[in-house]
Amino acid sequence: MIEITDVLVGSPAAKAGFHAGDRLVSVNETVIQDVLDYRFATAERLLTVRYQRENVEQTVQIHKQEYEDLGLCFATALMDEKRTCGNHCIFCFIDQNPKGMRDTIYFKDDDARLSFLQGSYITLTNLTDEDVDRIIRMHMTVNVSVQTTDPLLRNKMLGNKKAGESLRHLRRMAEAGVSMNCQIVLCPTWNDGDNLHKTLADLFSMVPAVESIAVVPFGMTKFREHLCPIPAFTETTARAAIEQIEAVQRWSLEAHGSRIVYASDELYLLANLPLPDDEAYEGYPQYENGVGMLRYLMNEFYDALEDAEYDGDPRFLTIATGKAAAPFLDQMMRALEAKLPQVHCQVIPIENDFYGHTVTVAGLLTYQDLCNQLRSRELGCAVLLSEACLRYDDVFLDDKSRADLQAVLGVPVIKTKVDGYVLLDAVLGRFSE
Repeated sequence: MIEITDVLVGSPAAKAGFHAGDRLVSVNETVIQDVLDYRFATAERLLTVRYQRENVEQTVQIHKQEYEDLGLCFATALMDEKRTCGNHCIFCFIDQNPKGMRDTIYFKDDDARLSFLQGSYITLTNLTDEDVDRIIRMHMTVNVSVQTTDPLLRNKMLGNKKAGESLRHLRRMAEAGVSMNCQIVLCPTWNDGDNLHKTLADLFSMVPAVESIAVVPFGMTKFREHLCPIPAFTETTARAAIEQIEAVQRWSLEAHGSRIVYASDELYLLANLPLPDDEAYEGYPQYENGVGMLRYLMNEFYDALEDAEYDGDPRFLTIATGKAAAPFLDQMMRALEAKLPQVHCQVIPIENDFYGHTVTVAGLLTYQDLCNQLRSRELGCAVLLSEACLRYDDVFLDDKSRADLQAVLGVPVIKTKVDGYVLLDAVLGRFSE
C-alpha cells in the first residue's frame, strides 16, 4: 500500500472523497506497487479503487475521462525508491568524480521505470523475469545501454557476472515487440573494431524492435585513478569508428530504409570530421543522447535568423560554453552579426581545468572554471550559459549556484535551453527565464 500525500482540488479523486493519509491498495484489481502500475491502471474511464483509511479497507468507483489524471499525489515521483546500479562499469563517469561535488552526481540509477518516464538508459542487470513481463504487458519503450553482445566481455565491462546473462532480457523484449533504443559506450581496444561489428549485427537482428542505436565515446576525466585502464580516443581511433558506423548506415539504408545506428556529435568532433547533414539524423531519434544536437541547434538558429529584426541599442554580450561547441556557436554568432551588425556576441570556450582537458562538453562545466576564466574578461551586458550545466536547482556540479557566479562576474548570468530560437531571443534580449 502506498500513502497518498495530497489530493488535487477538483480532481476525480477529490470528488470521490479521497484524503491525504489514505493508502492506495489497487485499481481495477491491479495491485499498485509503483508509478507504472498506477499509470497503467488509471488510464481507463471506469475505475474500481480499493484503499485503506484508518486500517479499514474501502472501495469506490470513479468515472473520468480516458487518460485523465486521477489527482492523487505521493511522496516520490516513482511512488517507490529508485533502483540503484549494481554494476562496476570500467567506463563509469560517476567513478571519475572527486569528492565535494553536487550530491546528485554520485547517484547511480539503473531503473527501468526511469527509462520509460525520463528516457534514462538501463543495463538490464537489475531486471527480473517479472519486470520483463510487466514491460511487455504495458507496451513500454525501453532505453538499453548495451556496450557489447559478447556475454563474457559484457561481464568484464560492466563488472557484473550477471551482465552477459542479462542479455536474454533484450532478446525476449525484442521477440515480444517492445520498442527499444540502444546505446553503445565505445571504449578503444575493448568493444570497438570487430566487437562493435558483432554487437551491431546482433542488434540489427532485433530490428524493428530495436528502433535506434547510438554509439557514444566514453568520457575520461583526470580523476581516473586506480581504475581499469582504457586508452583515450585519438583522431585516428575516432575516425575508424565513424567509418565503421557509416558503412553500416549505408547497408542499413538499403536493407531497412533507415540508418538506425548513429554516431554521437562528440565522436565526430574527436575525429575532426564535419557533422552530418540534417537528413542523416532521420528525425533525431537519439537527440537526448547527444546525437545530432549541434546540427539541430544550428538549423533552428539559422531558421530563426532569417526573419530576425533588431532596432534596439547596440548590444554586446557573451556566450560561455565548452570547447566542443564553441566553434559552432561562434559561426552562428558571426552570421548574426553579419545580418544585425549592432549586436555583437562573443563566444568564450571554457577550458575544463576541473575535469581535465579531454572533457570538452558544456554540460560538465563547473563554477570554478567559469569563474576563473570569465571574471577578468569584458563580458558585456550578460553571460549566456547552456541549461546543461545547471540542471538541478540552478547548481553547478561543484555545488555552487548560478547566483554565486553572477555575484562574482557582476553581470546577469542567463540560463538558456538548447534551442536555436530561444538562443537567438536570449542574444537579442527578448528571452526571460
